[in-house]
Amino acid sequence: MKKHIMELLMGCFLLVCFYYLSREAAVVTVEMNQKKVIVVDCGHGGSDPGMIGIDGLKEKDFNLAIGLKVKESLEKRDFQVVMTRDTDTGLYEEASNNKKAQDMQKRILLIQEVKPVLTVSIHQNSYEDSRVKGPQVFYYRDSPQGEKLAKILQEKLNEYLQVERPREAKGNTTYYLLRRSPGVLNIVECGFLTNPEEATMLSHEEYQQKVAEAVADGVVQYMNGMK
Repeated sequence: MKKHIMELLMGCFLLVCFYYLSREAAVVTVEMNQKKVIVVDCGHGGSDPGMIGIDGLKEKDFNLAIGLKVKESLEKRDFQVVMTRDTDTGLYEEASNNKKAQDMQKRILLIQEVKPVLTVSIHQNSYEDSRVKGPQVFYYRDSPQGEKLAKILQEKLNEYLQVERPREAKGNTTYYLLRRSPGVLNIVECGFLTNPEEATMLSHEEYQQKVAEAVADGVVQYMNGMK
């Protein structure tokens, strides 16, 4: 009788173990099959034009154009992409007393909700000296993974755009998005709209596509290095 009870208990124990192991395996399988989420943040938008370049060029327009191309390129590589904006709008309420602050806060809230593997924020640069040009990637200085991604993206941009005087990825602790982002985030300054030559190139769709491909390929290389 005791032997029969022990066998029954052992059988029940094994069934319970099998159940939990099967459930864990199912969860792992689902997680492995889920697409990796990337957030593409197109800086500025709506009433905030960003910096104004030569001939009145607005940064927000370039950010959106390149950001959408980054999205398309990443989706072809089977990533799930979430955009902070995909039209010429800001992330603020019209009645807000401080649209800029609210816009930045909402970008961070979106990143917190989505929990992406990483975020790339697309921007354009400016400088008082119109001779200054070249793409540059910024990362949060205390983030080793952010630095790793930034160095890869910088290398890709320098290579794909055939930059004459290549820049290096730069750490920063003051930019709001870098300070507040809960995960890996890079700010990609694609070029200087205050440099006539670079502004002209950035205005061409073919060049914008090169920028997007450099960013997307950099993300892929970074992700492969995480496996």
